[in-house]
Amino acid sequence: MAPTRVGVVGHVELVEFARVARVPRAGEIVHASDFFAEPAGGGGVAAVQLCRLAGDALLLTALGSGPDGERAASQLRERHGVTVHAGLRPAPQRRAFTFLDDGAERTITVLGERIVPHRSDPLPWDELGDLDAIYVTGGDAGAVQAARAARVLVATPRALEALAASGVALDVLVGSEHDPGERYEPGMLDPEPRVVVRTRGGEGGSWVVSEPGPALPDAPWLQAGARGGRWQATALPGPPLDAYGCGDSFAAGLTYGLGAGMALAEAIELAARCGAACLTGRGPYAAQLGLED
Repeated sequence: MAPTRVGVVGHVELVEFARVARVPRAGEIVHASDFFAEPAGGGGVAAVQLCRLAGDALLLTALGSGPDGERAASQLRERHGVTVHAGLRPAPQRRAFTFLDDGAERTITVLGERIVPHRSDPLPWDELGDLDAIYVTGGDAGAVQAARAARVLVATPRALEALAASGVALDVLVGSEHDPGERYEPGMLDPEPRVVVRTRGGEGGSWVVSEPGPALPDAPWLQAGARGGRWQATALPGPPLDAYGCGDSFAAGLTYGLGAGMALAEAIELAARCGAACLTGRGPYAAQLGLED
């Protein structure tokens, strides 16, 4: 069987993590019991999760100039095995600071403007047509149009402006129902995504088909006449430790599953396992699901 070829078009942030008993109140000083840094953000986390499932993943991104951008790219390549191609911007690399508390919640402060790839960046856009599935977390309209060359295209509502400007038809739009930044209502995109998936953390989630109809040759993963459904959260494989990266690990698992030829329900089950596994690790990568799991 040929390997599943997957990729991400999106953003990367260099993230510093501090583990605290609780997020400090205004004016309070707290001491971190653990402190570390990782290249993360939605594009980075999803690319690493896809790489662990598929054995390789292509990431087309953009980075700020200077050592922080270089550090993010080199760590994704050397520590996590992702194939990274990045356009460069004459601006500082976007960074973030994240508190991780004893309730396994993450609280994020973002530093700098979001840096996303543009179709004009000298990146291997022509390779995207060789991929089975792509997850988009950010880019301009041209980048989204280039990503549509993949057999399956999944995206986050956080890239809504570029998605709307691109005019492409998404296979799946996936986001958190609890996050206002990932809200999606019918009519925000034209054409409508074929399927909208909404996660609800420990409550599972739901999915809905925009236009139920016959089975389509380009979407064998979607059952004829399917209208939507719900799923229950999967059991955690260990104690909850850190929620950072769970949503993008879920989206990456869903993208991989559809690219690998799974039915939608199977792909969602895999995605839920990816999100649950991520929750039990230190930072976004320590417990991400691998294909051997």
